[in-house]
Amino acid sequence: MTHESTAVGLASAYSNATTASGDWWRDAVIYQVYVRSFADSDGDGIGDLRGVRSRLPHLARLGVDAVWLTPFYVSPQADGGYDVADYRAVDPLFGDLADAEELVRAAHELALRVIVDVVPNHTSEQHPWFRAALAGEPGARERYLFRRGRGADGSLPPNDWESIFGGPAWTRVADGEWYLHLFAPEQPDLDWTHPEVSAEFDSVLRFWLDLGVDGFRIDVAHGMVKADGLPDIGRGAQATLIGTEPLPFFDQDGVHEIHRAWRRLLDSYEGRRIGVAEAWAPSSERLALYVRPDELHQAFNFRFLVCPWDPEAMRKVIDESLSATTGVGAPTTWVLSNHDVVRHVTRYGGGAQGLARARAAAMLMLSLPGSAYLYQGEELGLPEVTDLPPESRQDPAFRRGPRPQPPANPGLISPRPGEAAAPIAPEAVPPVPPQADGPARPQAEAGAGPGAELLTAPEAEGQDGLRDGCRVPMPWGGAEPPYGFGPAGSWLPQPPAWAGLSVAAQTGDPHSTLELYRAALELRRAMPGLGAPEAGPSPDPRGMRWLPAPDGVLLFTRPGFACTLNTRPDPVELPAPGRPVLSSAPVETDGRTVRLPADSCTWWAL
Repeated sequence: MTHESTAVGLASAYSNATTASGDWWRDAVIYQVYVRSFADSDGDGIGDLRGVRSRLPHLARLGVDAVWLTPFYVSPQADGGYDVADYRAVDPLFGDLADAEELVRAAHELALRVIVDVVPNHTSEQHPWFRAALAGEPGARERYLFRRGRGADGSLPPNDWESIFGGPAWTRVADGEWYLHLFAPEQPDLDWTHPEVSAEFDSVLRFWLDLGVDGFRIDVAHGMVKADGLPDIGRGAQATLIGTEPLPFFDQDGVHEIHRAWRRLLDSYEGRRIGVAEAWAPSSERLALYVRPDELHQAFNFRFLVCPWDPEAMRKVIDESLSATTGVGAPTTWVLSNHDVVRHVTRYGGGAQGLARARAAAMLMLSLPGSAYLYQGEELGLPEVTDLPPESRQDPAFRRGPRPQPPANPGLISPRPGEAAAPIAPEAVPPVPPQADGPARPQAEAGAGPGAELLTAPEAEGQDGLRDGCRVPMPWGGAEPPYGFGPAGSWLPQPPAWAGLSVAAQTGDPHSTLELYRAALELRRAMPGLGAPEAGPSPDPRGMRWLPAPDGVLLFTRPGFACTLNTRPDPVELPAPGRPVLSSAPVETDGRTVRLPADSCTWWAL
């Protein structure tokens, strides 16, 4: 018989133990909304909070547990809103504070929790604090990292640190001092040794918790504390070292005191409010420190995202990730795409092969112990858009090289000659190894940040600033753009082929990627062996056990459940592990043996 890729109905009375106990975050499926590109309510071509609220029923029907919103605060938008000028106000581009409050209320009515971004490493150059610093207000510069330059006349940067976006991490102001910005010059780093900084962010967190949000995704959670004395690193291309080697500006032990204080603050509120670290560390063990019992609840596990389509590499990442986090009693998180990387359909080869692998990878991810993050549109199988016209591109990393004009912000000296920006954001990811079955991607140039290979899609080699390609607005329905995104147009053009990928086009089609995700999430809730690992240290999270399998195939079991992943380009036969309940592609089985299709994943009931 052939088992199609649809779910077999199972008793919905089952529920994961962690959900019943209140630790919802341990096995939550969290959906990332890139607000600018999700849904537009007012016809200006840009997504907004009212648009997000109008589409919440889609997320409820999909079966996710929470929604994570990218920044919607007042911002000059120099880096997609990660340059915040007012942490307690909604940018008019996205609505107002009443819209945010109504969105949270509407989400809760649909049993969806809401996580919002907080950006504590740096502010916008337009933040009142930094404007006061440039204006010479007494004590204002102490909230940031201003330093005298080196050399007889102070004309050299204070140290050799490089910006993640390329070039020196320092900009000189009119009176000769320099300020640190690990990212863009428009994003000056805060000095977290100043008591006003920690007090301000405590107040910001309380503001949004009082409004009703369920937690925070903490941007650059590893970056707020710098090594004493700001020592030189002694080598270039520093961004390529992130996540692989110790650096004096990232993953300093002092950040953990900040996160412990925030955990105490979160625990003072009812309803299990959580903190999620966007953190890079040189090892899985260092990353696990961010999720110790008295620190944050989750930390992004980007090693899974950057893993190639290779079973040995996948198994190694899974084992090491689970070992590190369960050793401190925390769940592991899994993610395949986000708003800064090439969508995984394209990373896995594009076309039919890329889609098949992406569907299989999603099922693998959702079967692993812990929490999973979905990026908007991946449930539709959206590919990367690699042919955007240059005039429509808005990623600041797209236009590289020296600025042709002096900066508009008063008091700053012209930027460094030849400065280049790498195509990544503060939430960047490290380089992806070449695909085992495909050509190697071009190497990142000197000074490019982590993720340079990842962000260069095979179809678009040589282009820079490719973050726009994964941010093209969602297609909701209709035969032509903007496919229901809004009343008129979209800030980035949508491809003609997306008519067949819209939510409306895929709904009800049992072979569609959307229905596959819906079925997988339904089964994830229904089958008691799926979801979170048990709380507390365990060498074998939730009974997960690897079984022998043919070359190119992964096979593991959990209580009452088995998962098979065939990474080979051809079908493979093996004994049937149980009864098939869901597959990313039709499988042939007589009950004793099974023929797994190429590039596919199948779930089994035992």
